[in-house]
Amino acid sequence: MKVDERILVEALKRGEEKAFRHLYDHHYVVLCKMANGFLHDSFWAETIVDDTFFHLWEIRENLEITTSLRSYLVQAVRNRCLNQLVQEMDKQEMSFSELPLETLDASLIFQADTTYPLGVLLEKELEQEISKAIDEMPEESRIVFKKSRFELKKNEEIAQELGISVNTVKYHIKRALSFLRERLRGYLPLLFLVITMLLRK
Repeated sequence: MKVDERILVEALKRGEEKAFRHLYDHHYVVLCKMANGFLHDSFWAETIVDDTFFHLWEIRENLEITTSLRSYLVQAVRNRCLNQLVQEMDKQEMSFSELPLETLDASLIFQADTTYPLGVLLEKELEQEISKAIDEMPEESRIVFKKSRFELKKNEEIAQELGISVNTVKYHIKRALSFLRERLRGYLPLLFLVITMLLRK
């Protein structure tokens, strides 16, 4: 953390409104743009950023910031955005098993779109877990899944190439998707966020 930021944090901890106003004026717009990238809703984006600053003021006396102030605020807003998305998902009663993995091009899920800021933000965190889950699949299901979702081959092509029936191909794809859902259950907020992003593009 830069020296001037240390001074700013100390002033904030003392309750100096000028320090708080400085933070607000220098970071509010950027944080709102980032939040809107998550939520695609300017009202909720501004609400979350406002709440983040309000909370910062409430806990100012106990602030312990080891990163830059911008990084601290970005992480706080990001977490609130994810919580908001999870709440929206709960309201819609959308269970994990209903996520439309079968209808999405796997190349879109597993390779973040670098032209889309949110894709870049989530790429490392989510892609590593998905790749790990795929590697841990039963071998036959993994082979079929990769040919279907990454090589974009039709079931008939896979069946002919591997010398198995089309029904067996369908079985392995279904098994692979079930395996992914179970292994990625803890990453539901991020996975839902990526799928939401893709469907809105």
